Amino acid sequence: MAIDKIVPTLEAAVAGIRDGMTIMISGFGFAGVPNDLITAVLDLGASDLTVISNNAGTGTEGLAALIGSGRVRRIICSYPRSRGSDRFDARYAAGEIELELVPQGTLSERMRAAGAGIGAFYCPTGVGTELAAGKEVRTIDGRDYVLEMPLRADVALVQAQKADRWGNLTYAKSARNFAPVMATAADLTIVQAREIVPLDAMDPETIVTPSIFVDRVVHVDNDREWDI
Repeated sequence: MAIDKIVPTLEAAVAGIRDGMTIMISGFGFAGVPNDLITAVLDLGASDLTVISNNAGTGTEGLAALIGSGRVRRIICSYPRSRGSDRFDARYAAGEIELELVPQGTLSERMRAAGAGIGAFYCPTGVGTELAAGKEVRTIDGRDYVLEMPLRADVALVQAQKADRWGNLTYAKSARNFAPVMATAADLTIVQAREIVPLDAMDPETIVTPSIFVDRVVHVDNDREWDI
């Protein structure tokens, strides 16, 4: 039977996402955010979610809308407050959302560690600050390091520029951001792709996320800016 991970609708793409799940969402500011998939999760009605993302949503769409609806119980991110983060600001000020602040490089490495099967790693970032509170600190070659744990998720929502029916992916410039590591660190990776191309259309050397890490792909071409 031929492998075909293309699903016909956004509703089919997010089927099975349930209350209480942990969801990784790609994006950096407005670049590479799978807004259509996030909207589909919002329409699905899943709540009590933990979200892992670089920031806490901007404007009124996508993650900002999901947070504003009260569906997100906890967010793990690097930049919770940025231009247009009004929805998060309001929820956090009201004590309606929990925040785990993680330095950006550490966030990416924790996800990469999960995908690579690494049990934990030592990192110098955060030593001597509140970010290291309660964590093991070890001195290696005269320098202190904090023990950081892998970061896994039930689902990753990812935006790609191109996908084939096997689920091989390429990205548009900075829209690539955290998508590749998120795809490896989730049990279920769901992709919205602007282009669906034939199997032989992508040079294997240009494929960023191999198909083994992708479970579902939905075609979404909404003419938005896909890179910055």
